Amino acid sequence: MKRVGILVLLALVAVSTAKSVKSKRGPLSIFKGEGSSDVVCEAPFSEELSVLKQSGTRVLVKGSCQGWVEKSAIEYIAKAAGDKGMNLDEVDIVGWLDNPSAVFVLDDASEDVDGVNLDRNFSEYLTHTLDRERIEHRNGEN
Repeated sequence: MKRVGILVLLALVAVSTAKSVKSKRGPLSIFKGEGSSDVVCEAPFSEELSVLKQSGTRVLVKGSCQGWVEKSAIEYIAKAAGDKGMNLDEVDIVGWLDNPSAVFVLDDASEDVDGVNLDRNFSEYLTHTLDRERIEHRNGEN
């Protein structure tokens, strides 16, 4: 019975101290074994990997694939308690707006859209200053 309690306690500690790592620079080579030089796959720079086990110079990680990485090639990611962050890199987000006519998406690659030159000087159109009080008095608004 004591062994079961100890195993449960160790499992809870392992889950609560689970850490994430990512590559320090560029794609990260993931090796088949702890001392192996056979590359299983490469993780992209932005992928977060979960640490499963640590060894002398390598760490067993799991992400899109599982394997060993060099400790010198990774950095630990600090997350705040209760962090609700989500990775949406590979997720298609489908949604709609209540009033889609108020939103326009212009694609630069579209041949139908011509550029608009906004380098204009409007000072020639300003012939006199307008005072709000005078205009309201003239229109009988106040």
